[in-house]
Amino acid sequence: MKQPYDIVEMKIPAKPDYVAIARLTLSGIANRMGFSYDDIEDMKIAISEACTNAVQHAYKEEIGEITVAFGLYEEYLEIVVADKGESFDYGDLQKEAGPYETSQDVDELPEGGLGLYLIDTLMDQTKITHNKGLTLMMAKNLQREQVESDGSTISTYEAK
Repeated sequence: MKQPYDIVEMKIPAKPDYVAIARLTLSGIANRMGFSYDDIEDMKIAISEACTNAVQHAYKEEIGEITVAFGLYEEYLEIVVADKGESFDYGDLQKEAGPYETSQDVDELPEGGLGLYLIDTLMDQTKITHNKGLTLMMAKNLQREQVESDGSTISTYEAK
């Protein structure tokens, strides 16, 4: 397994006010690595969903913390969101989560419950483990522009 060239780790209180800190940190790291605007926005949604799930479901009545870690690799960014709160069975949850039928009326859809499905859709890789809490690992591949041997960027259209 490849080793990251940098690791950034932080702990934030499991409170809604601190989710934005994880999102802003991710944005700065991903921008520095060279991710596209669209990929950064996808990752910001994914980390917001992961942190919000931990805030809402992990600690119930008690106050806890969320660990957010970023593994910076040459070809991808790995993001880990972990808590030490109550865990759940991802397999059971996955059966209930999307995709939903397009014929369903919006009013019939359950409130919430799309977070993990959304994360899985937006990221290139996801893995959940639960043992004394929940750890969500997600990764996004870095798409670099392809360059021909003469140094010019490959394009998908013909010049006229």
